[in-house]
Amino acid sequence: MKKQEGASRTALITGASSGIGESLARCFAAGGHALVLVARSKDKLDALAAALVAAHGVKVTVLPADLAQPGAARSLASVLKRKRIAVDVLVNNAGVLEQGAFTATAALRHQQLIDLNVSGLTAMLATFLPAMRERGFGRVLNVASIAAFQPVPTLATYAATKAYVLSLTESLAEELKGSGVTVTALCPGITATGMLSHATKANAQLGKLPGFLVGNVDEVAAAGYQACMRGDVIKVPGVLNLTTTLAARATPKWLLRRVAGTVTRKAL
Repeated sequence: MKKQEGASRTALITGASSGIGESLARCFAAGGHALVLVARSKDKLDALAAALVAAHGVKVTVLPADLAQPGAARSLASVLKRKRIAVDVLVNNAGVLEQGAFTATAALRHQQLIDLNVSGLTAMLATFLPAMRERGFGRVLNVASIAAFQPVPTLATYAATKAYVLSLTESLAEELKGSGVTVTALCPGITATGMLSHATKANAQLGKLPGFLVGNVDEVAAAGYQACMRGDVIKVPGVLNLTTTLAARATPKWLLRRVAGTVTRKAL
């Protein structure tokens, strides 16, 4: 019997209680990885853990945490150290989205996006990457978005946080080249998750999106898992999404802003 690629490896997945994070947890469990599941909802994590143990027989550790809080990453590392669990794969999936006009969004909400999408993710990297490099092996999967490639009016702060994630990923991938540690950015397009459902409640126009524009969460997660295992730097799931991002990188910034503004203003 062929040995599973994740055998004896441990993957820590943030935002694992639903959406892409939950699907990624299933991918890593199917690959034989032991799991550390992190999210705010203990009940959802416990239910997922039980399902993964039953389906794949892997070891699953549940650690509820709010990664937007200062010191959360350090606290997780302390608990794992006491449990003698070393993290071989770090999946930074936890994130939050807010859709709407920047000026109509409360300052606190903008800060919440930054606290989780930027500060929380950076703290996890700063906490767990050094040990990976010291051991000479590690995989990191940062979940960004195709919004990282272009300005997105009505998603201004969210897109900016994902641009940060993409830039940081590319920088670290090059910095760690040859170390045995790889860093991958998963950049999905619009995906059928609870996050999309929440955004649709706030803006009914999003519910009118044609089906071919909305990605399947399990397909997105599978593409991210495979890219992470290969050590790819950037993965954009879906031919349409990939074409869009390549066009965005080749288009003059002033024209990209004009097009994005024209399209997204109709959604307000």
